[in-house]
Amino acid sequence: MTEHRAITCQSSIRLSLPTKVRTLSGAVFDPDAKRWTFHDGLQPINVNFERLSGCATDELIAAAKFPLIWYAENAQAVTTVNLFDNLRRLLLSVSAAQGQPVGIIDASQLATYRASLTWETEWKLGGLSAFFKKWESLGVPGVTKAAVRLLKSVRLKGNRKGVAVLTMDPLMGPLTDIERSATQAALNHAFAAGTVALDDYLLAWLCLLLGQRNIQFALLKVCDVREIAKDDGATEYVLRVPRVKQGSAAGRREQFKERLITPNIGKMLMDYASSVRARFGGDDTFSIGPSQAPLFPQKRTTKKARPGFHHHMSPEGIGKRVKSVFEALQVYSERTGEPLKVTSKRLRQTMATSAAREGHGELIIAELLDHSDTQNVGIYVKATPEIIERIDRALALRMAPLAHAFAGVVIGSESVAIRGDDPKSRIVDPRFDETMKPMGNCGRDGPCAFMAPIACYTCKYFQAWVDGPHEAVLDYLLVERGRLIAQVDVRIATVNDRTILAVAEVVQLARERRGVTENA
Repeated sequence: MTEHRAITCQSSIRLSLPTKVRTLSGAVFDPDAKRWTFHDGLQPINVNFERLSGCATDELIAAAKFPLIWYAENAQAVTTVNLFDNLRRLLLSVSAAQGQPVGIIDASQLATYRASLTWETEWKLGGLSAFFKKWESLGVPGVTKAAVRLLKSVRLKGNRKGVAVLTMDPLMGPLTDIERSATQAALNHAFAAGTVALDDYLLAWLCLLLGQRNIQFALLKVCDVREIAKDDGATEYVLRVPRVKQGSAAGRREQFKERLITPNIGKMLMDYASSVRARFGGDDTFSIGPSQAPLFPQKRTTKKARPGFHHHMSPEGIGKRVKSVFEALQVYSERTGEPLKVTSKRLRQTMATSAAREGHGELIIAELLDHSDTQNVGIYVKATPEIIERIDRALALRMAPLAHAFAGVVIGSESVAIRGDDPKSRIVDPRFDETMKPMGNCGRDGPCAFMAPIACYTCKYFQAWVDGPHEAVLDYLLVERGRLIAQVDVRIATVNDRTILAVAEVVQLARERRGVTENA
């Protein structure tokens, strides 16, 4: 609807709603209904005007529909929902203060509401400023000119963005390098053990690698996974990610960005996409073939129709699925000593922060995040580095119990080792003990592609000897870390930080077993 369409009510005493409204994404709903419900692509929309009963008069509720209709037709549907929620908060506050339902929104009410907000919550009114201006400009009663003049004369703070990133919040901000590597290792181990399903494993890894929005993963179809044979004989794997542009319909697959996927995950993703395509081969809901099947189908059917997106998960469903996968891993943070709360949003922040620390500028970060400009990416460049340029022995021993990086067990003697009768299971290295005294035994029955003994300390098959030369391993890793910082690069030097914490944990556990109380 254009502005002129609603202006017809300017000279009319009774407001007249249109018979139907078509949203920016093409959905249609009855504006006269007490509840607007429709699907904006994959996003279920619900605007319930009955929730305004008691805090606003019937006349004001009817008038509020006109500016909301304008936003429904000219902006993303989620914007309409957010405006409605912010309006309800204001009406609840004002009606409680005056002891009766609100019949008109004037300057004094807005001033009182603003005074009730804090510096951190003033965005709740700031988010309504443009809405009230639009309301008044449409000629619809309900908002006074004095209220609009007040909004134009004051500067309201917007919603604070990027605080969790700038402060490296341990609960809501980006993961540290140690937390990220621990999460990746735990995910791989869980998949190898069969406790994480293939589709969940691939979705989690795509979040780790790409950091895209939940809506973008929800929009993916099997045709978006591509295998490209290069002239030199190599194979590249590409994921065509739908763009979700600000100010446009969120449910459209009109523009894409191709993202390279690492070969090991790419090959698995290609095979998985083929299996999904075969699964939906006989489904007649896909008019142009099973290539339009969702890459990550919903696990439960829904009664609500999603035209063009049959069997797709909702963005909320994707978010809950990612969160549950990482929750089950029980990876501990070296900052809090508690299991990490990993969400797709935190992984998105982590990807962007890591890119900034690798020296990429705002343009590259905006490209990775699929932003149309650099307005909101500066926080990643300014983010306080969490990399500790100097980890000494004392700090490593203090952090070790929090990180839980050591994945194996400490044993009192080789006789209790799983493969104690097999000399090949011993893990030795003359760099740490000239007499070739073992660090421990390997409980894995089969070949291992990792570099012993450094990689052993974060492996669940490692059985560390209580009297092994672990302190020598710790000293070696700390000296090597310092050398790399001085001669090479901080990023390279911190690769083994989680291993350092794992070795430090073994040192502590061994001391406790031996009853040693000497200071670090």
